[in-house]
Parts: sequence; structure tokens; C-alpha cells
Amino acid sequence: MEKIPMLFAEISYEECFDDDKKAKRECIVVQGNIEVKLKAGEQLPDFISPGKAKFLGKEVYDRFHLYVDRNEMRMERDVIIILPDRRTQIKLYKGDKLLILPVEGYVKTLIAGVGNRVRKSDSFAAVTTKKGEVHYLKPPKDGTVVYIDEFSSRPHYLYYLLPEE
Repeated sequence: MEKIPMLFAEISYEECFDDDKKAKRECIVVQGNIEVKLKAGEQLPDFISPGKAKFLGKEVYDRFHLYVDRNEMRMERDVIIILPDRRTQIKLYKGDKLLILPVEGYVKTLIAGVGNRVRKSDSFAAVTTKKGEVHYLKPPKDGTVVYIDEFSSRPHYLYYLLPEE
């Protein structure tokens, strides 16, 4: 079974810590170039200033799409995605533009997974038609796959791609 990435989304100080400066839930605190990951019940370090820091709380990974404005295809909050190896992070900032690429067809085969870098010349998915023809889907720009959304009501996928500048 494949491990699922972890998602941390921007929240307020009050949502992350209680009056005693103890974490209510798993959080990442970012202040400048300092990043501290705290588990529930752990104390906020003294060198972190709540007024200057940014707080990100752990969320269910499948809720990633809630933090994307689908009209403008931009991030609505800062998020950090920690990949299953637990060392690799993808940082997305409020206002970052994403490409949303649909994968629809009779039979769908996902080629690129979350965290994979895809180039314009690479296929990220394959679609087989009812006639048996195979079409390979390629992104319009180079980028990194940050999320794959699956719709069960109408079986198809949406790839969320962070384009390279």
C-alpha cells in the first residue's frame, strides 16, 4: 500500500496553541528561515515569536483542493506537503499559480505521481478510448505534481501541477 503525503495548511496561532503555549495538534511553525515541527502537547520554543511566526496545522491530505481557488487557479493559503519519504517537502505559498490538468477517458492510467517533476515532453497520464486507442497526455509547461484529485462520482482525475518559472 502506498503511503500518503502529509499536508500542513496555514492556520492562526489560536488554532495551533493553547494558553500555556502547548500545541493542540501537530503543527509546523515557520519564522524566517527557522522551521519547527511540533506534535500535540509539545511546548512552543522560546526563540519563536508568535507575532512574527507563521503557523501551519496538519490537515487530511485529501482536503488539498479546498486551499486552491479553482477560478484563478491560485493557492489561497500557504501549505507544505511532506512526501512519504518524510524528507522531501513541497512548499506552496499564497498566490502561487497552479495548472489544473484533467484526465478523462474510458480507461485512465496515471504515470506521474505526487512529487514527480514532469516536462513538456513527458507524459503524465495515458487515456485509452473505447476503440482501444491510447492517447498520452503531456503538460503545457514543465512543473511538479503536487496533488492528484480523484472524483468517484464521475471517474476521472485532476492533476495539480506547480509550474516552473
